[in-house]
Amino acid sequence: MIKAIEENLQRGIKLLEAISDEDYSNCTIPPYYSSIGNNIRHILDVFLCVFEGIESNNIDFSCRKRNELAQKETQSGILYCKQIIEKLHLLNSEDYNKLIKVTDDLGKGLVTVDYTLISTLIQAHSHAIHHFAIIGFIINQLGIELPEPDFGYNPTTPKNVTVQ
Repeated sequence: MIKAIEENLQRGIKLLEAISDEDYSNCTIPPYYSSIGNNIRHILDVFLCVFEGIESNNIDFSCRKRNELAQKETQSGILYCKQIIEKLHLLNSEDYNKLIKVTDDLGKGLVTVDYTLISTLIQAHSHAIHHFAIIGFIINQLGIELPEPDFGYNPTTPKNVTVQ
């Protein structure tokens, strides 16, 4: 699982290495007017919440750092990705099934539930894939070529679906 997460984040790095800061921070695409950088930063902030909450057994997704530099400059986004990958490699697999409290705001206020660390990482990974799909839409609207033809596709997407 760690390898799958790392490979996905490496796809993000590959994209960032191929685009300009201007394209990375471009917020002109409707309907949400969110940039590639906004989405990359958000993905990584969610992972950072996991890592910051492990020691206290309390992960709070509503308390994200919102690293603004990482959403404006590709090099800062690349560095942030690499820091998250490093933190992934520091995890102890013996802790994967440890119960932790996870808090988030689901639209009606904060909710706290028990998760395992591994389920939290799976959620963060799935969330990242979802945002990569949004990034894929932004890339298309900006006229940028996707770094890989299946960028942003969930691995469970049926293979008979044409990926262009």
